[in-house]
Amino acid sequence: MVLGIADEEFIRGDVPMTKREIRILTLAEARIAPTDIVWDIGAGTGSMSVEAARLAAGGWVYAVERNVEGTELIQKNAEKFGVKNLTVVGREAPAGLEALPPCDVAVIGGSGSRLAEILDELVARMKAGGRVVINCVTVQTLALALTYLRHHKGDFAYEATQVQVNRLRPVGPYDMAQALNPIYIIACQRK
Repeated sequence: MVLGIADEEFIRGDVPMTKREIRILTLAEARIAPTDIVWDIGAGTGSMSVEAARLAAGGWVYAVERNVEGTELIQKNAEKFGVKNLTVVGREAPAGLEALPPCDVAVIGGSGSRLAEILDELVARMKAGGRVVINCVTVQTLALALTYLRHHKGDFAYEATQVQVNRLRPVGPYDMAQALNPIYIIACQRK
């Protein structure tokens, strides 16, 4: 399966969306297997959920999103891309996670300032050897994630990477770099 559906292909709106380059890197870190159960927490428009569902064709993806517009966009994008193994969970995590089957992989794109509680739920419910990928847009989320992971060394091994993507755009006869927001990607392995 080729990763990296063009951003323009997704039905958008005013809900944040993980950009193509970050989706590719996040999914590479997630190492989703064909039969994996995946939780996409803070799923936004569902761009990550759709790509994860395509990778886990024999598994299932649960897209957890608190925003009503987001849940509608996730459903529309799943339909557009013919994804049948995706369930939209219209809740604010960690609420609703307790009803899901234990996961092999979790991708956290948004946590609504409840990252520690979400990670606590993952410690309790994730399968041994499972993987978590946390995308941090803000320095505060990065600090919270690293603090949690350092205090839970017995639960997770992790590594973090900061990514800066620039796309070229035409400006008259020239091409100029247009920066996207830098993202910190934390890849964790459940011990």
